Amino acid sequence: MRIDCPCCGPRGVAEFSYGGDGTLRRPDLATREAEPFAAYVYDRENPRGSHVELWHHIAGCRHWLRVTRNTLTHEITGVEMAGRFASDAARLEGQGA
Repeated sequence: MRIDCPCCGPRGVAEFSYGGDGTLRRPDLATREAEPFAAYVYDRENPRGSHVELWHHIAGCRHWLRVTRNTLTHEITGVEMAGRFASDAARLEGQGA
């Protein structure tokens, strides 16, 4: 499997570390109940088909990426920057950079 890193170009999956489900949202830190946090940490689905995942480019630019991958065929249909650099990448892309 190859991931097309926006910074480094196409790279083998061995350069990346899987970071988990890219659709999870952390519960509000003001919540005092343990159940939402336990669900956030432990409850996981095993989706079939297209799914958004987080991957860390550990042997390259060290950026976090949001990868849309088909879990049945491993076909990658989308890769974008994740985290604080995502808005910078989108802005630069809009400028033709």
